Amino acid sequence: MGNCCGAQANVNPASSKPPSPAELSKNNIKQDKSIKERSGSGSANGSSNGSEKTEAAETGTIITPDLKMFTFAELKRATRNFMPRTMLGEGGFGRVFKGWVDEKTYAPTKVCVGIPVAVKKSNPESEQGLKEWQSEVKFLGKFSHPNLVKLLGYCCEDKQFLLVYEYMHKGSLENHLFTLGAESLTWEIRLKIAIGAARGLAFLHTSEKTVIYRDFKSSNILLDGDYNAKLSDFGFAKLGPSDGDSHVTTQIVGTYGYAAPEYIATGHLYVKSDVYGFGVVLLEMLTGKQALDINRPAGQQNLVEWTKPSLPNKRKLKKIMDPRLRDLYPLKAATQVAELILNCLESDPKKRPSMEEVLETLKRINEIKEKPNRKEAKAATTRPQLHHHRSPYRPKHGGASAGIGARTPPHGRTGRKG
Repeated sequence: MGNCCGAQANVNPASSKPPSPAELSKNNIKQDKSIKERSGSGSANGSSNGSEKTEAAETGTIITPDLKMFTFAELKRATRNFMPRTMLGEGGFGRVFKGWVDEKTYAPTKVCVGIPVAVKKSNPESEQGLKEWQSEVKFLGKFSHPNLVKLLGYCCEDKQFLLVYEYMHKGSLENHLFTLGAESLTWEIRLKIAIGAARGLAFLHTSEKTVIYRDFKSSNILLDGDYNAKLSDFGFAKLGPSDGDSHVTTQIVGTYGYAAPEYIATGHLYVKSDVYGFGVVLLEMLTGKQALDINRPAGQQNLVEWTKPSLPNKRKLKKIMDPRLRDLYPLKAATQVAELILNCLESDPKKRPSMEEVLETLKRINEIKEKPNRKEAKAATTRPQLHHHRSPYRPKHGGASAGIGARTPPHGRTGRKG
């Protein structure tokens, strides 16, 4: 992704002196007056004690960051020296650990004292880790929004690059959908998550300088204790086109199954390339199946290719719906979600809706409270329930189930360079 904030702010990986928040944000942070006026929230200043508040649930704010600059020793204490049992997951950036800090000062504390945090620790030998670290600070240090995960601070010391985030108690959407034994999500909760994720993505697309998320997928949607969705992992985020251009051209990175076809084919990245990824995640939520699964039979491994012909047909749609929903959903609402998915998956990015349009559509669908067929509901309630004993927060495979930075296994990535 290059330097964290363009040419003005360089981060030297060999330096033992961490950059200050001012260096990280130099000439890159401005108050977005249009967003301020739309939200009615006024300006919002970041605070190292986590006191900044966002009143604008729809648009959020652009803030002047005042991130906590942690020492490596502090984060070692907070995570019990990165003890293996505190590890939440592992991805392309590195490993994610659970730690505890004081709620006001963020000083390391004893376990269960203060507040939990997720500490993302990069692989010190990874050049990509440094680039992603810079990108995370650049974007999450600048934006404050209820549907973006909150960055609390960072550490840059002796080739150690770490990021400290709020801890997300319900883990990732990916784990709830696909991990054996994980808590199943009701139709109402799935729509709530979809609306929250759409709101976060719409905010990025309409911010002062349009931001393309570029790696939208279910593992990057984290859930708090009330199932509020927050987007995480901005390592691949990129500023959108300017000067009237329709797209930016960049080296291809992301995750197979989620990346838009035009981006994979040409390297042309559109704002609406994110809309395609959103459509894929919405399809995962509808079916309970992963976007790409090489263990499925031939012809079914790519979820979009397999299920797309079934989406316009009510009878076929019911057959591909997630069985864990137990038919407890309004068929009219499911049909409209299927239609929205098809619109998001249009091969021509110009034909896809904007994320603002997607958000408004999901809100309307959420108002549909049609009761399921009585016979179907009765049959669903009498079906035997499977009970697994694996904790939903300790997934069998990699991923930050209750923290930040989960990545799809390496075979699913389209690239590693930004």
